[in-house]
Amino acid sequence: MNHIIIFPTDTVYGMGTPYLNKEGLKKIYEIKGRDFNKPIAVLVSNIDQVKQIGLMDESIEIILQNFWPGALTIILNSTPQYFEVSGEKTIGVRMPNHPLALELIEKLGPLKTTSVNQSNEAPLNDYELILKTYGHLVDKVYPNDLKLTETSSTVIDFTKEELIIIRQGDVTLKDIQNVLNK
Repeated sequence: MNHIIIFPTDTVYGMGTPYLNKEGLKKIYEIKGRDFNKPIAVLVSNIDQVKQIGLMDESIEIILQNFWPGALTIILNSTPQYFEVSGEKTIGVRMPNHPLALELIEKLGPLKTTSVNQSNEAPLNDYELILKTYGHLVDKVYPNDLKLTETSSTVIDFTKEELIIIRQGDVTLKDIQNVLNK
């Protein structure tokens, strides 16, 4: 197949493929009926993986040390190397707080991952329903034995002068500012 897996994260189930797998990524967009102009974030298992694909300064690293692993996605400017292979000027990155997700990322490398659902519909988090709906379209669906928050991650854009919340989840801008003001 296309090296596409479905696995639980700490928030919702994710559908992912190794981040440089263009065929797998194209297939994920097709499966979801997702607009190709809507970017998909990369899940990582450590901060060093972020440094390979996104430009970050000391303040961003402090934020990641305080909120990762967890439900915070950050948007960074791409490294020149990542831009060269992906054509993406910016990249969303997150480290999920789920042992299976982290194990899979360690094994397979960073994964371009999006929620399991049809575009513009609510994410699916029921293993049996996911298996029935998507199992034949992907290489593997992993069961989950931990509670998911079922709240999508907070997404914050760090590419501008001022931090911008793209999607509000459990982490607030005030939480971020409190860490930066310590």
